[in-house]
Amino acid sequence: MVGDESGKSISSTSIGIERVLNQDEIDSLLGFDLGDDSSAGNSGIHGIINSALVSYERLPMLEIVFDRLVRLMTTSLRNFTSDNVEVSLDHISSIRFGDYLNSIPLPAILAVFRAKELDNYGLMTVDSNLIYSIVDVLLGGRRGTTAMRIEGRPYTTIERMLVTKMIDVILEDMRAAFRPIRDVDFALDRIETNPRFAAIARPANAAIMVKMRIDMEDRGGRVELLLPYATLEPIRNMLIQQFMGEKFGRDNIWEGHLANELWSTNMDVEAVIDELPVPLGRMLNLKVGETIFLNKTQDSPVELRCGEIPLTKGRMGRMNSSIAIRVDRALTKSTKAEIFKR
Repeated sequence: MVGDESGKSISSTSIGIERVLNQDEIDSLLGFDLGDDSSAGNSGIHGIINSALVSYERLPMLEIVFDRLVRLMTTSLRNFTSDNVEVSLDHISSIRFGDYLNSIPLPAILAVFRAKELDNYGLMTVDSNLIYSIVDVLLGGRRGTTAMRIEGRPYTTIERMLVTKMIDVILEDMRAAFRPIRDVDFALDRIETNPRFAAIARPANAAIMVKMRIDMEDRGGRVELLLPYATLEPIRNMLIQQFMGEKFGRDNIWEGHLANELWSTNMDVEAVIDELPVPLGRMLNLKVGETIFLNKTQDSPVELRCGEIPLTKGRMGRMNSSIAIRVDRALTKSTKAEIFKR
């Protein structure tokens, strides 16, 4: 507070005095720290913008699927190469699709495959070490020798064909690994060597990345699988299960008890002979003894209803001293669904 000559007090905000951030506070807010390069970009607005981490729910059943895939690949690749092959799962992580494309070490072969039942695509990356190792093994290279790598040249047709055959083997194993969850047909769509032509999702979309290592004694390399979350969304409810066949919120004992109670529940059923629209004025002026003529005869079908829901139709007759309805038709599935819905 400050005072003027008249003795009145004036607040600091009324004369426009505001606190100004210094340069250190601005750098800290934006995430720039010139004194420590290792922590630069990990805090503040700069860290939020450049963050490659994706926070997403864990999919326990998907981890089991990929563990099963590793075991299947170990057997199938041994048969494919006639060599001692060991497949190991490095890790499963979440990443943004654009960040993954920028991190692919080139040269590499990128296989775009389609999951037909899920109506979406996935990406498989085979690094150059594995490409040359597979070519060397399939063409009879000696053991104990390192595969020759010629940098700066595109892959030949033979190399692409041999790697394509290996990719087909892996996709077949993926079908078998996903079969307990759902039958999914993974079909190879195309082979690319430029990541720009292998875009199957927007750069900011989240995806699951699976890194696997394939070793053939002293040779080998890496295979990376990328599945966008949009591809897995149709089977998400099955992938979040903790174990196969888990039932969310279901109790078999309670279901049995509810079914027994429903079978013994009393329900009011009305037999509607006919409906006749009558003006409200006439209804209010009805007197005792007046007759209302209906459009039905004694042989016309009578509709049975439960509330407003039509159930079935029958014929009116007499049993002993009571009027009875003989049901002529069974309840349809749509009628049963409508009853339980209400």
